[in-house]
Amino acid sequence: MTRSICNCWANRILHDPLHNLCLSPPRAALSVTDRRTTGAQLEDEGIELKAINRLREAVGDRGHINTTSYNRTVLITGEVPTEADRVAAEQAINRIENVRATVNELAVMGNASLTARSNDAILSSKVKATFIDAKDLQANAFKVVGERSNIYLMGRVTEREAGRATEIARSVGGVGKVGRVVEMLSETELAQLQAR
Repeated sequence: MTRSICNCWANRILHDPLHNLCLSPPRAALSVTDRRTTGAQLEDEGIELKAINRLREAVGDRGHINTTSYNRTVLITGEVPTEADRVAAEQAINRIENVRATVNELAVMGNASLTARSNDAILSSKVKATFIDAKDLQANAFKVVGERSNIYLMGRVTEREAGRATEIARSVGGVGKVGRVVEMLSETELAQLQAR
């Protein structure tokens, strides 16, 4: 019989006995404040890893495709050369186990330049920083994705939070459209999440 021993405390790693996981300090801090369960967070990571392989099989190197999973909803962004590739990418993601829904924001066009991708990363960072500066918004309730100057907000949030985050994101210079890929919570559900 093989016995597994957890060295979490010796290595300054947080142990989550409920899910039998060891989390590094940065992940532990994010895990505690994330509105998804630890299991859902790990499932999302697994979905994103599987997506890389499935997309490679479906469209090869034709296009630039990003996938972001939040609570098993997958946002697909990037560029592909044909509508057939766009459809094939979505179908490949839908076949991944535990994917609940997909939002396909792929554009049929040539790949974005490295400069455009860098600008998207900077724009996403600016939006996140603006969320942190806002006193009336819990910044880590949102995952922010930037693509072609558009910002996509993902998370489990209340209607008030979604509206405020959209308003803030739109105020950041350079932002095109703001899309919401969110799971709406009532204020009561949010209070229950925060109590755990």
